[in-house]
Amino acid sequence: MSVTDMEAFFREAFPGDEGPHDSVIEIRQGFARLRFEPVARNLRPGNLVSGPTQMGLADRAAYAVILAHIGPVAMAVTSNLNFSFLRGVQFRTLHADARLLKLGRRLATVDVTLWQDDEANLVAQSTVTYALPG
Repeated sequence: MSVTDMEAFFREAFPGDEGPHDSVIEIRQGFARLRFEPVARNLRPGNLVSGPTQMGLADRAAYAVILAHIGPVAMAVTSNLNFSFLRGVQFRTLHADARLLKLGRRLATVDVTLWQDDEANLVAQSTVTYALPG
């Protein structure tokens, strides 16, 4: 799937998703990058982006890289998400890089890193497993 196809799929699959905008900005073999622009409702006390917001972005990035390889399969679902918070996420653009580690017949495993300002400034890391429909 191309970036345009992926964004169209997300709009169709999640029609009520009128929250803060995340954009698929790159898809290539085994990789997808999303950009997320937080809004006030994504914040926790201390003016930091909340944990659930970060986990949602990691999950969506994993979904994107998987769908880029298997096509628009709406019923691929998260079966495990392991998340490590490395530092506070400031109220500004956040990026998610998803790398496909393994794509099997029934399961797909993805490494997702979240970063701000520079790819070397990691703020979180996640390993996400998706169950694929048979």
